[in-house]
Amino acid sequence: MEQNLEPYYTIHRGGIGEIVMKKSRFIATVSLADTEEDALSFIDDLKKKYWDATHNCYAYIIGTNNKTMRYSDDGEPSQTAGKPMLDVLLAKELTNIVVVVTRYFGGTLLGTGGLVKAYQSATVEGLNQSIIIKKEPGIHVQLISDYNLIGKLQYYIGQENLPLISSEYTDSVTLDLIIPVDKVKSFSNRLADLSNGSLSPIEIKKAYFAIINGKVHLF
Repeated sequence: MEQNLEPYYTIHRGGIGEIVMKKSRFIATVSLADTEEDALSFIDDLKKKYWDATHNCYAYIIGTNNKTMRYSDDGEPSQTAGKPMLDVLLAKELTNIVVVVTRYFGGTLLGTGGLVKAYQSATVEGLNQSIIIKKEPGIHVQLISDYNLIGKLQYYIGQENLPLISSEYTDSVTLDLIIPVDKVKSFSNRLADLSNGSLSPIEIKKAYFAIINGKVHLF
């Protein structure tokens, strides 16, 4: 993992939201998509599931740097469906995400402004039913300490709010934690100070992490 990687927002779990506007049903289905192939496969599955729908419009964003962004109006007037959906994802700074909004026509034309509002509102409702998370780059490390030092370590970890993955108490204490990349240098320096240079962290792996319902998740 490069040290200059930035945190980003995505979803941990997709959801389904629905709105009704002038008797037309708009069903937004949201999913995580780590690759463009994931997004296209999801879109294809939704088109099969809602084969009898009037439209299956979509938008997706993949990647954290040179992002891939695509959308489709699927027969709706140009710029009234897929692009407004994409605008919602961009406004919320989300990536690695795909949204399909399925429309069942209710018999009343909405006009271009009404369509834009409907597709954006459906997308927002789908996101409201999803779990949005912030993924941050970090380093998973393990500390093996004797009991004399553990009090100082735990106080420092709590003070810095470093995400603790697990702890094991046997004849020594083993702590697994994730160090955000912007705290790696200060962590190393502080650890050396606390232990008089006797304790070195064991690097397990570089990973993105997120705090979900108070628990640390590694990716």
